[in-house]
Amino acid sequence: MFGLVSNLGRSGRLSAAEDRFRLLSNAWYDAAHPDPSTVDPAVHDLAVNAGAAAWFKATATHLLERVDGYPAVLRAHGIACETLRSTAPGRVVHEDDVQVVVVPRPL
Repeated sequence: MFGLVSNLGRSGRLSAAEDRFRLLSNAWYDAAHPDPSTVDPAVHDLAVNAGAAAWFKATATHLLERVDGYPAVLRAHGIACETLRSTAPGRVVHEDDVQVVVVPRPL
């Protein structure tokens, strides 16, 4: 959802208020948790980890508390989104204190 909102902003499709939210919130998240790709550049490499997605851990309440604005922006632009919770979201390719990056299991 972070990437979707950022793509809307980069393409000029957000209102001024939505873009301000995006820039400020993205900066806060960048400072509040590690970027897995700085630890392992292959984390989001499509050839290595196709479909990899980051999930915040349930214990990362300080990160989860601030997420709601992102789905609101997406819904305002007709992009459906939903909250998912899982104890086994896929094959873990990165894990730290607040998040896991996983490749989803085949259906």
